[in-house]
Amino acid sequence: MINFVVYKFTTMVSFYKDKYFWLVALVSFLSLFLFLGSSSFHTRGEPREALVAQAMINGSNWTLPTTNGVDMAYKPPFFHWMIAATSSVVGEVNEYTSRFPSALALAAMVLVGYSFFAKRRGRELALLTALITLTNFEVHRAGVNCRVDMVLAAFMVLALYELYKWAEKKLRGIPWLGILFLSGAFLTKGPVGLVLPCAVVAAFCWIRGINFIRICFSFIGVALAACILPAFWYVAAWKQGGEPFLQLVLEENVYRFLGKMSYSSHENPWPYNVMTVITGFVPYTILLLLSLFTLKYTKVSSKPKEWWSKFVQWIKNMDDARLFSLLSITIMFVFYCIPKSKRSVYLLPIYPFIAYFIAEYIIWLIHNRPKSLRWFNNIMGGLMALLSGIFIIARCGVVPHSLFGGKHAAENIAYLEALENLPFGVGFLLALLPLAVAVWYFIYKNKGCKCECCVEFEKMRLGLQGIVMAFVLFVALDGIFQPAVLNVKSNKEDAMKIAQLVPEGYVYSYITNTVMANRMHPFTINFYLNNRVVPFVDFAPDKGYVIIGDKEAQKFHDTYSPQFNIEQVEGIEFKSNDFRDITHIYKFERK
Repeated sequence: MINFVVYKFTTMVSFYKDKYFWLVALVSFLSLFLFLGSSSFHTRGEPREALVAQAMINGSNWTLPTTNGVDMAYKPPFFHWMIAATSSVVGEVNEYTSRFPSALALAAMVLVGYSFFAKRRGRELALLTALITLTNFEVHRAGVNCRVDMVLAAFMVLALYELYKWAEKKLRGIPWLGILFLSGAFLTKGPVGLVLPCAVVAAFCWIRGINFIRICFSFIGVALAACILPAFWYVAAWKQGGEPFLQLVLEENVYRFLGKMSYSSHENPWPYNVMTVITGFVPYTILLLLSLFTLKYTKVSSKPKEWWSKFVQWIKNMDDARLFSLLSITIMFVFYCIPKSKRSVYLLPIYPFIAYFIAEYIIWLIHNRPKSLRWFNNIMGGLMALLSGIFIIARCGVVPHSLFGGKHAAENIAYLEALENLPFGVGFLLALLPLAVAVWYFIYKNKGCKCECCVEFEKMRLGLQGIVMAFVLFVALDGIFQPAVLNVKSNKEDAMKIAQLVPEGYVYSYITNTVMANRMHPFTINFYLNNRVVPFVDFAPDKGYVIIGDKEAQKFHDTYSPQFNIEQVEGIEFKSNDFRDITHIYKFERK
């Protein structure tokens, strides 16, 4: 079935010039855009970004909007502009429109990447590169999330491609499109989006023998040109935000890199980056590990000096596109190992280039070690069958709720009940899709098509089978399994209860953290209340309703009981996605 489906996809678009390009476009659409709005916000990161776009539309301030009553956006606004522009078409900021820019950015990055590598390294290798980029865990997760990182990564990677094309012309002319992409990266998350692409391509030019002085002046000019558009926003935002805005810029772009932030933020040692790349490339990490058992190893007898000499010669003889990809990985990875603050999504710009080398390796395995690919494909088929099997068992209601214990028992039982109560219909069939594809794979995995029209596809059948199964796995997870489970975790319904209690005006939250750049607001509740939640301490109201986590409740009572009558509202109790604490709402009125 996998062979048939992939072949049909290719033949459907065969009348276009490059059918592989349209195949990648179709896979991008099916894996990214169908289910963007299926899951409600259930982490603090997504609603925090969506709130900025909500504030832009509600307050007509697209320069430096205020969220949570007191906060400036921590990042430049291009990502939020994209959300606000998309949301303006449908009339509201919702989960789909908030995640749409990330999906669009990933699709653009993959399609442009395919064209880039197809021209320089061949269409088959470019196809594998594009599909591997789309179907690894880290990139896919970022592509369907409302976070700035995927848009930043796309701008950086697109800028890299354009600057490389400029380098192919020996730096003649002006790379206007590359400058525009650099400006977009700068306006998405700051100067890091400009510096790294320039550093990578400058290093490539130097290794390939272009005059060092010319490289310096050329890239300084490109960098300055790319700063023009961001400068307009920074000046406007500084005029509006003043000194606090400047401090925030320093905090996010200078102190973060130097490890001198006013608060700790994702501090990890450098091996953390190695582990995130290994786990981020699941499921292809499994293939790479399996292949290690099929390789032939020889004893290393060369001395370090000889190693270095061979390495230098290897670099000199390397194809330009391969060297460019290697430098993109190395320079950006090393850069992100320097700051104390490290997150897996910071490394997203290196994933397309690692995918390229994995694609090369898969083609080598097809011709030299096909056994490892068969093992990998069998594991993927087993995982898909297992996923649907677990769903069938849960749906049949044979799993006893008494199986769950401990402090997370109620939460786990709620997840199980969500699967048990899944109605029959398209979603139900989607849950069984992995099982159907797995069965077809195991039946027909060795029965390739012999007709002349399938010869081109048959060359890569063994390498594509596991990729197609990874694609089906992500579609099933995004379309049915994750929404069923994660919507149970979301505070959306709790926000609707609060909206009924307080249909208009402010709702207050009690926060004791005084570090403005790291204050823990109830972002999820606030998003679904349309940015109406503000800090109690900052606004000092005389009466109203306040949201408080259990850990803060006693302090609130001790501090404000002498001044206010405080009464807990019954029937509204939830575990906050943001406070990560059992949370209540209290009615208060000054005595």
